[in-house]
Amino acid sequence: MPLTPQEELEVALERAAKWLRGSKSVCVLSGAGVSAESGVPTFRASDGLWEGHRIEDVASPDGWERDPALVWNFYNARRANVATVKPNPGHAALVGMEKRWGDRFTLVTQNVDGLHREAGSKNVLEIHGSLRHTRCLGCGAVTNRGLEPLGDAPKCPQCHGRLRPHIVWFGEGLDDDIWMAAMQAADECDALLVVGTSAVVYPAASLVPIARRKGATVIEVNLTRTEASAQADVGLYGPSGVTLPKLVERLS
Repeated sequence: MPLTPQEELEVALERAAKWLRGSKSVCVLSGAGVSAESGVPTFRASDGLWEGHRIEDVASPDGWERDPALVWNFYNARRANVATVKPNPGHAALVGMEKRWGDRFTLVTQNVDGLHREAGSKNVLEIHGSLRHTRCLGCGAVTNRGLEPLGDAPKCPQCHGRLRPHIVWFGEGLDDDIWMAAMQAADECDALLVVGTSAVVYPAASLVPIARRKGATVIEVNLTRTEASAQADVGLYGPSGVTLPKLVERLS
């Protein structure tokens, strides 16, 4: 008699917990699905528009040069949304995992909302930047401005130069130091959790084969099967805010 979906999840949870209990180091790759459970929209509609804007107009260097006020209004709207939400149980479960592994736990996130840090995660690599940070085009200073309103033409508090969102836009490369640290974490881990992401956007998606080449166990945590499922040793399907706390319970 075939297992019910709930029974399949219980079996998968036990397998994942067994692998994790035997792991000396753990790396997590998280994506938009984690934040969506807190109420953070992905902003990417089925027609390819972000809140009615073309991606190239609000998330590219060319769009910034054409209309920086439009770009700032777009990101200020995103900042205002994040200010209304809180980390969910999935974020909290990852904090619990970090407490278990300490400095042998690395959380690599594609999210820019800062909810992992707000939840209490420490060793976080924000490979796509942060909504809460600005970067000065004059002196280069990167500043944590929280989620305070910034207007559509904010100036650097140090040199009064133009500020831009500290976000990696389409057509831009990742920060070399942060990306090197992310690859090292994937290369050295015994288990890689892929949480709330289909792992198809590169270069972030390359962390999965990097971990697999070194023999790491890959655990997928997503609402449903994704493109990442074929590379996973076990899949935990359902809201990460439900499955991750259950997984952490089994580690005790």
